[in-house]
Amino acid sequence: MERISKSCAQFIYLFLHVMCGAPYFIAWPREEIVYLPCIYRNTDIQKPDYLATVDINPQSPNFCKVIHRLPMPNLKDELHHSGWNACSSCYDDPSKRRNRLILPSLMSSRIYVVDVGTDPRAPRLHKIVEPIDLFWKCGLANPHTSHCLGSGQIMISTMGDPSGNGKGGFVLLDGKTFEVIGNWEKPGEAAPFGYDFWYQPRHNVMISTEWGAPKALGNGFNPADVKTGHYGQRLHVWDWTTHKRIQTLDLGEEGAIPLEIRFLHNPAAAEGFVGCALQSTIFRFYKTPKRDWAAEKVIQIPSKKVEGWALPEMPGEYFK
Repeated sequence: MERISKSCAQFIYLFLHVMCGAPYFIAWPREEIVYLPCIYRNTDIQKPDYLATVDINPQSPNFCKVIHRLPMPNLKDELHHSGWNACSSCYDDPSKRRNRLILPSLMSSRIYVVDVGTDPRAPRLHKIVEPIDLFWKCGLANPHTSHCLGSGQIMISTMGDPSGNGKGGFVLLDGKTFEVIGNWEKPGEAAPFGYDFWYQPRHNVMISTEWGAPKALGNGFNPADVKTGHYGQRLHVWDWTTHKRIQTLDLGEEGAIPLEIRFLHNPAAAEGFVGCALQSTIFRFYKTPKRDWAAEKVIQIPSKKVEGWALPEMPGEYFK
């Protein structure tokens, strides 16, 4: 077994606090294991990505050790974000179980469904959604963020089309069979680029972010691609009921490559934050008195001078 560092364990603990929300975090027993996607793509190691199970129980003799690995059956997937099959808080039904982990593959366009309910310490593969299903049923590729919905469906954002061009759409999966249902967005409403998204039903809104065109970023970051328009700098505001884009917020150069986005934990809140990678900034977005949406820069993280990287200075996003 391999031991992970104390700083990594502290990061995992903080990550769970931020992602799950303080009320749930305090009321529920502390997690004893976490799942981490481990990636080999763009290395000299010709092995499939795998899902690592890490013991984070401080009382366990295996504390901070990898206790199980689940290799994927294909090479060069690039597992990225992950999500759950069910959200009990959305259903108002505590019997719903988070027993399937959704693992979109950023570059292969596969979606793996992993059974973490039968044996949480030794997950097993449950289903594979192949790229052809996304291509033909949705006209989308390069899935990224997965969220469970109150409807029982699973929604996954995408970054491109089957040809590698930017296309920020959303794939819907059946929450029980995990079959592709189709697109969430209405025809012709996909954004130029995609990445992350977060929704706030009480305000009838969803906001999505932009990374870049898969054919530009697939082999690594090239600063020239920013100038040629292959990376984004906008937030897209969607009507949660009609599934249409209703507003676009251009963050400018300081907001280039807006990635993770979150509303506040309060479901009635009409504001949140997004981290922007290229200039190491954080923007606050909020609903205005006119009931439209606006954004403002609230944090600027200084870059560091480095050697052997694509630029002479590395943005804080990369060394956080």
